[in-house]
Amino acid sequence: METVVSIVFKSWSVMAIMAPYLLLGFFVAGVLGAFVPVAFIENHLGKRGLWQIVKASLLGVPIPLCSCSVIPVAASLRRHGATKGAAISFLTSTPQTGVDSIAATWGLLGPLFATFRVMVAFITGCVCGSAVEAFTHPSEENGNGCEDENCPSCNPKSGAHKWKQVFTYGFGVLPRDIGKALLVGILVSGLLGALVPADFFTLYLSSEWLSMLAVLGLGIPLYVCSTGSIPIALAMIGMGLSPGAALVFLITGPATNAATIATVLKTMGRQVVFIYLTTLAGCSLTAGWLLNRILSSEMIIQQIHHHEAGAGRFEQICALILTGLLLSAILPRKKKNCCAHTH
Repeated sequence: METVVSIVFKSWSVMAIMAPYLLLGFFVAGVLGAFVPVAFIENHLGKRGLWQIVKASLLGVPIPLCSCSVIPVAASLRRHGATKGAAISFLTSTPQTGVDSIAATWGLLGPLFATFRVMVAFITGCVCGSAVEAFTHPSEENGNGCEDENCPSCNPKSGAHKWKQVFTYGFGVLPRDIGKALLVGILVSGLLGALVPADFFTLYLSSEWLSMLAVLGLGIPLYVCSTGSIPIALAMIGMGLSPGAALVFLITGPATNAATIATVLKTMGRQVVFIYLTTLAGCSLTAGWLLNRILSSEMIIQQIHHHEAGAGRFEQICALILTGLLLSAILPRKKKNCCAHTH
């Protein structure tokens, strides 16, 4: 019984820390989704060149495209003349972040970690895209459009309908997409925090590179959304994992989901998949090593204790609202949305 109470307490603490930032992130994601249509992205990525790769990665970092529209949009970019490099750049940076996960990272792991994560998402998108473009020849691919009426990026509206879409998407579609992964991530965080010794990683994975390689091997095949992975990374740091190894998990987990890899394999070939995964792995290990040079686990632990000490009535109310929102979002519905956003 004491263990169950400890798990619930740890999980609720993480929920309270994340809630204000996530609610803000959902709102901003709704605004971006409603006011930045897919046509805007296609218009700005319709030509070939290095600048296209940079723009693709830059747009992919904050843009709240739904999970089933990321791949069709990338295919559509190819159809409009974008190179394989630009498509890979977009597919690499988009799943890693989003305004919701950026806000949650800021709240849980601190502003330095959040800023670094955004920079890494942008840079890995550019590097992976450039590597693919350097070693392959661009070719036309057929794309599949997204026609879900609840996806504002794919179906922009005008006037007051835009603001309706802000809340429909930000507090409806998006929570339905990441709700299960987020709740599972928070529960896993509570389980790890309550059951695993605080010095676990220090005892068994004391080597910096060994821990990063182990997490890399875990993150590449494992699918986690960019937001749901944050509480898991937080728990890992609490057990002695370095911030750099946690960053490796936050990069490879969301960016290398099975659907993306399968689509890249089908539409761009094995060579592109190999270059994509190899480059992403190299970038994540390099980023992890660099983060360990500028940020210590103690700094993040202090950030956590500061938030836990300052988690007052406002944070608890936000946590209750967020819990209700997520539970409501994951309940079975008559009409199933194929067009939800995953980071």
